[in-house]
Amino acid sequence: MPDEKDIQAMLYLLDDSDERVVEEIEAQLLHLGREVLGFLEEQWPLMENAKRQESVLQVIKKIKARALCDELLDWKNTNEQDLLDGVLILDKLHNPAVDKQIIENKLDKIKLDAWLELNYDLTSFEKVKILNHIFFDVHQFKGDTENYHQSQNSFISQVLETKSGNPVSLAIIYSIIAQRLNIPVYGVNLPQHFVLGYIKDLEWQPIKRFNDKSILSDQEGAEIMFYINPFNSGLIFSRENIIQFLKQLNIEPKDSYFKACSNLEIIKRVLRNLLIAYEKESNPLKLEQVQDLLNILEE
Repeated sequence: MPDEKDIQAMLYLLDDSDERVVEEIEAQLLHLGREVLGFLEEQWPLMENAKRQESVLQVIKKIKARALCDELLDWKNTNEQDLLDGVLILDKLHNPAVDKQIIENKLDKIKLDAWLELNYDLTSFEKVKILNHIFFDVHQFKGDTENYHQSQNSFISQVLETKSGNPVSLAIIYSIIAQRLNIPVYGVNLPQHFVLGYIKDLEWQPIKRFNDKSILSDQEGAEIMFYINPFNSGLIFSRENIIQFLKQLNIEPKDSYFKACSNLEIIKRVLRNLLIAYEKESNPLKLEQVQDLLNILEE
């Protein structure tokens, strides 16, 4: 990191009457990025000048937003594109200090409760029935019908805390737990809804790297035995039910509506939900940040 005295001198110029000077200083601080983030966070509460303090706060927010974009781009470029890692990056929009270990502990508790009830001689329907009982009856997860578009329904840390979420967030948690129990459940990206599918071709073999996109690509055409709706207490339904659902929406069926989607598509879906949420919540700063993250994934 540059000398603290030099950074301090730069901060004093943030209330300069010449806007070009202020813009140049902001650009230099943004270029330094994470190197100066800790120092800026220490200094801004100590500043007596309100304009300078506000400028430093804005620089801090921009540095964090850029760091989040870099983190998501790194995730996109991994072979695994692990679902939990992806949603934890997005969770930082809500809680920058999110602790992965706390999330893991909560997921492991649900997994353990289900594992104690499972017998792997059970049929696929029996396994899902037990998982539904643990997830919805014991741990009392439910769909949030009252505040459906609320932004907090998209963040895994919040949903694990409140036990209430939207279709995508509930499906993410449900599928992660199922996969860790070697139950082959994937996300299915329906228009205006998000559900899960139980993949027949994976039923007999151990799922070693279930979230790996190279494995998923082999399974995108695999037969789905049945579908699960986590937003409706794990309701099990068929392909014919999806066809009927699409007819009601006047949407022409596509093959992709009946197949497993990638983790990349799931993260995109979460971001699109957040666009709607922040627009309804009149939060233009978060709206812009989410759009930047979505642009990274769609490039």
